[in-house]
Amino acid sequence: MNGKMMQSFQEEVNLISLVLNSWLNHFIQVLVELAGSLAFPGACFVLRTFTWLKGAYIVLYSLQILGTNMRAGGILKLAALVSVFFLAVFLAFQLLEINMDFNLGNVFGSMPVEEGPTRQERYKCGLSKPCPEGHFSFKMASGAASVVGPKICLEDNILMSGVKNNVGRGINIALVNGKTGDLIKTDYFDMWAGDVNTLITFLKTIEEGTVVMMATFDDSASKLNDESKKMIGELGSSSISTLGFRDNWIFVGGKGIKTKSPFEQHIKNNADTNKYEGWPEVLEMEGCIPQRQE
Repeated sequence: MNGKMMQSFQEEVNLISLVLNSWLNHFIQVLVELAGSLAFPGACFVLRTFTWLKGAYIVLYSLQILGTNMRAGGILKLAALVSVFFLAVFLAFQLLEINMDFNLGNVFGSMPVEEGPTRQERYKCGLSKPCPEGHFSFKMASGAASVVGPKICLEDNILMSGVKNNVGRGINIALVNGKTGDLIKTDYFDMWAGDVNTLITFLKTIEEGTVVMMATFDDSASKLNDESKKMIGELGSSSISTLGFRDNWIFVGGKGIKTKSPFEQHIKNNADTNKYEGWPEVLEMEGCIPQRQE
Protein backbone atom coordinates (compact mmCIF):
# COMPACT_ATOMS: atom_id res chain seq x y z
CA MET A 1 0.00 0.00 0.00
CA ASN A 2 2.78 2.36 0.96
CA GLY A 3 4.59 1.53 -2.27
CA LYS A 4 1.53 2.35 -4.39
CA MET A 5 0.92 5.61 -2.53
CA MET A 6 4.57 6.59 -3.01
CA GLN A 7 4.40 5.78 -6.72
CA SER A 8 1.20 7.81 -7.12
CA PHE A 9 2.77 10.73 -5.27
CA GLN A 10 5.88 10.54 -7.47
CA GLU A 11 3.75 10.58 -10.64
CA GLU A 12 1.93 13.68 -9.41
CA VAL A 13 5.23 15.39 -8.63
CA ASN A 14 6.58 14.59 -12.12
CA LEU A 15 3.39 15.85 -13.76
CA ILE A 16 3.51 19.14 -11.85
CA SER A 17 7.20 19.53 -12.69
CA LEU A 18 6.57 19.03 -16.41
CA VAL A 19 3.76 21.63 -16.40
CA LEU A 20 6.00 24.12 -14.56
CA ASN A 21 8.84 23.38 -17.01
CA SER A 22 6.71 24.33 -20.01
CA TRP A 23 5.11 27.38 -18.43
CA LEU A 24 8.34 28.69 -16.91
CA ASN A 25 10.20 28.53 -20.23
CA HIS A 26 7.58 30.69 -21.97
CA PHE A 27 7.29 33.08 -19.00
CA ILE A 28 11.05 33.71 -18.85
CA GLN A 29 11.17 34.31 -22.63
CA VAL A 30 8.45 36.97 -22.27
CA LEU A 31 10.40 38.59 -19.40
CA VAL A 32 13.59 38.63 -21.50
CA GLU A 33 11.82 40.35 -24.38
CA LEU A 34 10.21 42.84 -21.99
CA ALA A 35 13.55 43.66 -20.36
CA GLY A 36 15.17 44.23 -23.74
CA SER A 37 12.43 46.66 -24.80
CA LEU A 38 12.81 48.90 -21.73
CA ALA A 39 15.45 51.56 -21.21
CA PHE A 40 16.46 52.11 -17.59
CA PRO A 41 19.62 52.00 -15.45
CA GLY A 42 20.69 48.42 -14.81
CA ALA A 43 19.05 47.00 -17.93
CA CYS A 44 22.18 44.99 -18.70
CA PHE A 45 22.05 43.39 -15.23
CA VAL A 46 18.41 42.42 -15.68
CA LEU A 47 19.16 40.89 -19.09
CA ARG A 48 21.98 38.84 -17.58
CA THR A 49 19.78 37.73 -14.68
CA PHE A 50 17.08 36.50 -17.05
CA THR A 51 19.77 34.75 -19.07
CA TRP A 52 20.76 32.91 -15.90
CA LEU A 53 17.13 31.97 -15.33
CA LYS A 54 16.93 30.50 -18.83
CA GLY A 55 20.08 28.51 -18.13
CA ALA A 56 18.67 27.30 -14.82
CA TYR A 57 15.49 26.24 -16.60
CA ILE A 58 17.49 24.16 -19.11
CA VAL A 59 19.42 22.41 -16.31
CA LEU A 60 16.23 21.67 -14.39
CA TYR A 61 14.51 20.34 -17.49
CA SER A 62 17.48 18.05 -18.15
CA LEU A 63 17.28 16.75 -14.59
CA GLN A 64 13.57 16.16 -15.09
CA ILE A 65 14.27 13.96 -18.12
CA LEU A 66 17.23 12.07 -16.65
CA GLY A 67 15.85 11.48 -13.20
CA THR A 68 12.16 10.70 -13.53
CA ASN A 69 12.63 7.40 -11.64
CA MET A 70 14.29 8.94 -8.58
CA ARG A 71 11.76 9.37 -5.80
CA ALA A 72 13.61 11.87 -3.62
CA GLY A 73 15.05 13.52 -6.71
CA GLY A 74 11.56 14.29 -7.99
CA ILE A 75 10.70 16.26 -4.85
CA LEU A 76 13.99 18.17 -4.98
CA LYS A 77 13.45 19.00 -8.65
CA LEU A 78 9.95 20.26 -7.95
CA ALA A 79 11.23 22.40 -5.08
CA ALA A 80 13.95 23.85 -7.32
CA LEU A 81 11.45 24.59 -10.09
CA VAL A 82 9.11 26.34 -7.65
CA SER A 83 12.06 28.40 -6.36
CA VAL A 84 13.04 29.52 -9.87
CA PHE A 85 9.39 30.27 -10.63
CA PHE A 86 9.02 32.58 -7.62
CA LEU A 87 12.36 34.25 -8.42
CA ALA A 88 11.14 34.93 -11.97
CA VAL A 89 7.89 36.42 -10.64
CA PHE A 90 9.82 38.56 -8.15
CA LEU A 91 12.13 39.88 -10.89
CA ALA A 92 9.15 40.59 -13.13
CA PHE A 93 7.58 42.80 -10.46
CA GLN A 94 10.93 44.48 -9.82
CA LEU A 95 11.33 45.12 -13.56
CA LEU A 96 7.87 46.65 -13.86
CA GLU A 97 8.42 48.72 -10.72
CA ILE A 98 11.74 50.05 -12.05
CA ASN A 99 10.17 50.93 -15.37
CA MET A 100 7.18 52.61 -13.73
CA ASP A 101 9.44 54.66 -11.46
CA PHE A 102 11.48 55.60 -14.51
CA ASN A 103 8.50 56.69 -16.61
CA LEU A 104 5.56 57.68 -14.40
CA GLY A 105 7.06 61.01 -13.40
CA ASN A 106 7.41 62.03 -17.01
CA VAL A 107 3.96 60.75 -17.88
CA PHE A 108 2.08 62.60 -15.13
CA GLY A 109 4.34 65.63 -15.43
CA SER A 110 3.53 66.06 -19.12
CA MET A 111 -0.21 65.30 -19.02
CA PRO A 112 -2.22 68.28 -20.30
CA VAL A 113 -4.99 69.62 -18.08
CA GLU A 114 -8.27 69.18 -19.92
CA GLU A 115 -11.85 69.17 -18.83
CA GLY A 116 -12.81 65.95 -20.57
CA PRO A 117 -11.02 62.59 -20.82
CA THR A 118 -8.66 62.14 -23.75
CA ARG A 119 -7.62 58.98 -25.54
CA GLN A 120 -4.46 58.77 -27.58
CA GLU A 121 -5.08 57.21 -30.96
CA ARG A 122 -3.06 54.08 -31.69
CA TYR A 123 -1.64 53.39 -35.12
CA LYS A 124 -0.60 50.10 -36.69
CA CYS A 125 2.52 48.52 -35.14
CA GLY A 126 2.59 51.40 -32.64
CA LEU A 127 3.79 53.95 -35.21
CA SER A 128 3.91 57.61 -34.18
CA LYS A 129 1.65 58.56 -37.11
CA PRO A 130 -0.47 56.69 -39.66
CA CYS A 131 0.79 55.72 -43.10
CA PRO A 132 -0.88 57.15 -46.20
CA GLU A 133 -3.08 55.02 -48.37
CA GLY A 134 -1.17 52.59 -50.56
CA HIS A 135 1.56 52.00 -47.95
CA PHE A 136 2.30 49.27 -45.43
CA SER A 137 3.05 50.29 -41.83
CA PHE A 138 6.09 48.61 -40.30
CA LYS A 139 8.20 48.74 -37.16
CA MET A 140 11.21 46.62 -36.35
CA ALA A 141 14.07 46.24 -33.87
CA SER A 142 17.37 44.42 -33.90
CA GLY A 143 18.36 41.92 -31.25
CA ALA A 144 19.71 43.02 -27.85
CA ALA A 145 23.11 41.48 -27.14
CA SER A 146 22.75 37.69 -27.32
CA VAL A 147 19.65 37.63 -25.08
CA VAL A 148 16.65 39.31 -26.71
CA GLY A 149 15.83 38.42 -30.30
CA PRO A 150 14.77 40.89 -33.00
CA LYS A 151 11.16 41.88 -33.61
CA ILE A 152 9.46 42.66 -36.92
CA CYS A 153 5.91 44.05 -37.23
CA LEU A 154 4.01 44.79 -40.46
CA GLU A 155 0.45 46.11 -40.67
CA ASP A 156 -0.06 45.37 -36.95
CA ASN A 157 1.00 41.74 -37.36
CA ILE A 158 4.09 40.45 -35.54
CA LEU A 159 6.02 38.54 -38.21
CA MET A 160 9.07 37.57 -36.12
CA SER A 161 9.89 37.77 -32.40
CA GLY A 162 11.27 35.80 -29.50
CA VAL A 163 7.77 35.15 -28.19
CA LYS A 164 6.79 33.63 -31.56
CA ASN A 165 9.93 31.49 -31.29
CA ASN A 166 10.94 32.08 -34.92
CA VAL A 167 14.12 34.16 -34.48
CA GLY A 168 17.72 33.09 -33.95
CA ARG A 169 21.36 34.12 -33.98
CA GLY A 170 22.51 35.69 -37.23
CA ILE A 171 20.40 37.34 -39.94
CA ASN A 172 16.62 37.10 -39.46
CA ILE A 173 14.57 37.54 -42.64
CA ALA A 174 10.86 38.02 -43.33
CA LEU A 175 9.59 37.93 -46.92
CA VAL A 176 6.36 39.80 -47.69
CA ASN A 177 4.20 40.01 -50.80
CA GLY A 178 4.74 43.55 -52.14
CA LYS A 179 1.17 43.83 -53.47
CA THR A 180 -0.92 42.35 -50.65
CA GLY A 181 1.33 42.65 -47.61
CA ASP A 182 0.85 38.95 -46.85
CA LEU A 183 3.70 37.09 -45.18
CA ILE A 184 5.43 34.64 -47.52
CA LYS A 185 7.97 33.06 -45.17
CA THR A 186 10.43 33.74 -42.34
CA ASP A 187 13.81 32.24 -41.57
CA TYR A 188 17.10 32.98 -39.82
CA PHE A 189 20.67 32.13 -40.74
CA ASP A 190 23.48 31.61 -38.24
CA MET A 191 26.47 33.53 -39.54
CA TRP A 192 28.73 32.48 -36.67
CA ALA A 193 28.56 28.68 -36.80
CA GLY A 194 26.28 28.13 -39.80
CA ASP A 195 26.83 27.79 -43.55
CA VAL A 196 26.55 30.93 -45.67
CA ASN A 197 25.48 28.79 -48.63
CA THR A 198 22.10 28.20 -46.98
CA LEU A 199 21.59 31.98 -46.91
CA ILE A 200 22.67 32.30 -50.54
CA THR A 201 20.24 29.55 -51.59
CA PHE A 202 17.44 31.32 -49.72
CA LEU A 203 18.21 34.68 -51.34
CA LYS A 204 18.11 33.10 -54.80
CA THR A 205 14.52 31.96 -54.24
CA ILE A 206 13.18 35.48 -53.60
CA GLU A 207 10.78 36.48 -56.36
CA GLU A 208 10.47 39.85 -58.06
CA GLY A 209 8.33 42.34 -56.14
CA THR A 210 8.93 40.75 -52.73
CA VAL A 211 9.53 43.02 -49.73
CA VAL A 212 12.56 41.79 -47.77
CA MET A 213 12.88 42.68 -44.06
CA MET A 214 16.12 41.82 -42.24
CA ALA A 215 17.28 42.19 -38.64
CA THR A 216 20.43 41.00 -36.89
CA PHE A 217 20.82 39.10 -33.61
CA ASP A 218 24.22 38.62 -31.92
CA ASP A 219 26.81 37.99 -34.68
CA SER A 220 25.52 38.18 -38.24
CA ALA A 221 28.64 38.85 -40.28
CA SER A 222 31.44 36.36 -39.58
CA LYS A 223 30.40 33.90 -42.31
CA LEU A 224 29.19 36.45 -44.87
CA ASN A 225 31.13 36.38 -48.14
CA ASP A 226 31.28 38.62 -51.20
CA GLU A 227 28.51 36.72 -53.01
CA SER A 228 26.01 36.98 -50.16
CA LYS A 229 26.85 40.67 -49.58
CA LYS A 230 26.39 41.41 -53.29
CA MET A 231 22.97 39.72 -53.31
CA ILE A 232 21.79 41.67 -50.26
CA GLY A 233 23.18 44.86 -51.80
CA GLU A 234 21.04 44.21 -54.88
CA LEU A 235 18.00 44.23 -52.58
CA GLY A 236 18.78 47.89 -51.79
CA SER A 237 21.23 47.74 -48.87
CA SER A 238 23.99 50.34 -48.57
CA SER A 239 25.56 49.05 -45.34
CA ILE A 240 25.86 45.30 -45.93
CA SER A 241 29.39 45.66 -47.33
CA THR A 242 30.64 47.10 -44.02
CA LEU A 243 28.66 44.84 -41.65
CA GLY A 244 31.07 43.45 -39.06
CA PHE A 245 31.25 41.11 -36.08
CA ARG A 246 28.36 41.74 -33.67
CA ASP A 247 27.23 44.92 -35.45
CA ASN A 248 23.52 45.69 -35.20
CA TRP A 249 21.69 46.19 -38.50
CA ILE A 250 18.08 46.46 -39.64
CA PHE A 251 16.96 46.79 -43.24
CA VAL A 252 13.90 46.80 -45.49
CA GLY A 253 14.45 46.35 -49.21
CA GLY A 254 12.93 44.51 -52.13
CA LYS A 255 13.67 42.24 -55.04
CA GLY A 256 13.86 44.35 -58.19
CA ILE A 257 14.42 47.67 -56.39
CA LYS A 258 16.11 50.22 -58.68
CA THR A 259 17.65 52.46 -56.02
CA LYS A 260 19.10 52.10 -52.55
CA SER A 261 16.52 51.65 -49.80
CA PRO A 262 15.81 54.54 -47.38
CA PHE A 263 14.93 52.00 -44.67
CA GLU A 264 18.25 50.94 -43.18
CA GLN A 265 20.16 51.46 -39.92
CA HIS A 266 23.59 50.18 -38.91
CA ILE A 267 25.62 50.59 -35.72
CA LYS A 268 29.14 49.25 -35.30
CA ASN A 269 30.32 47.05 -32.48
CA ASN A 270 32.63 49.41 -30.57
CA ALA A 271 33.97 48.73 -27.07
CA ASP A 272 33.96 52.47 -26.29
CA THR A 273 30.31 53.03 -27.16
CA ASN A 274 28.65 49.63 -26.69
CA LYS A 275 25.60 49.57 -24.42
CA TYR A 276 25.85 45.88 -23.50
CA GLU A 277 29.67 45.57 -23.13
CA GLY A 278 30.31 43.22 -26.08
CA TRP A 279 27.32 44.43 -28.12
CA PRO A 280 26.00 47.81 -29.34
CA GLU A 281 22.60 49.20 -28.45
CA VAL A 282 19.34 48.01 -30.00
CA LEU A 283 18.31 49.62 -33.27
CA GLU A 284 14.67 50.53 -33.93
CA MET A 285 13.05 51.74 -37.12
CA GLU A 286 9.54 52.48 -38.33
CA GLY A 287 8.05 53.73 -41.54
CA CYS A 288 5.71 53.27 -44.49
CA ILE A 289 6.57 50.87 -47.32
CA PRO A 290 5.03 51.78 -50.70
CA GLN A 291 2.65 49.10 -51.95
CA ARG A 292 3.62 47.51 -55.27
CA GLN A 293 1.13 48.64 -57.91
CA GLU A 294 2.11 46.53 -60.92
